[in-house]
Amino acid sequence: MSDKAAVFRELHRDRPPGDPLVLPGPWDAATARVCEEAGFPALATPSAGIAASLGYRDGATPPDEMFAAITRITRAVGIPVSADVEDGYRLPPGELVERLLEAGAVGCNLEDSDPRTGELTDPGRHADRLAEVCAAAGGALLVNARVDTFLRGRPDPRAAIERGRRYAEAGAGCVYPIKAPPELLPELAAGIGVPVNINARPGGLSPARLGELGAGRVTFGPALHAASLGALRDTLAGLRPTP
Repeated sequence: MSDKAAVFRELHRDRPPGDPLVLPGPWDAATARVCEEAGFPALATPSAGIAASLGYRDGATPPDEMFAAITRITRAVGIPVSADVEDGYRLPPGELVERLLEAGAVGCNLEDSDPRTGELTDPGRHADRLAEVCAAAGGALLVNARVDTFLRGRPDPRAAIERGRRYAEAGAGCVYPIKAPPELLPELAAGIGVPVNINARPGGLSPARLGELGAGRVTFGPALHAASLGALRDTLAGLRPTP
């Protein structure tokens, strides 16, 4: 295990309530440096933000371009970087791990639905894949297993907990029930048993409040990229020539 991988794992351990691990999501080398300069201990790339920066819709970035973008980000900073690689691009577990490590990542998101069809993956089959990824990584990657039940219209927290527990048993170090309502965080955190990743957004509940509710890790998905584009639009509106 690399030093950065060990540091990244340690950052997830024994977080006190109200102090989740907060990971901003850079989409290129410049934004990665800004995040590091702001004092964050690690980063988590957003697939949607990278896709938009490369001219693709979310879920349509060619794997080679995604891994190249991740590499540019990890080379730009000295802190650990986890990479959102969607559903793993149907790569065999060993090849997926090899490409992530070559790109300099020490963690990854893997989602349990098909971005092309929106169908949820069989949880047993997905747990087996996660176990193969974790075995191939040998501790060099912390897997954040995304649970897509809320995203795909299944609001019952029991479905997310069942999947999350399976994924944790398969070796995932963190579970990410994307789009989970914050009020369900206490139940999800208690039921899943490993740190739970939740999304925050500017203007919503603070990372500290999400931590008090049970989140062990807070990320932002495409929200920071969207906020940056909004700020750029506002700046450009003030620069337009007067008719």
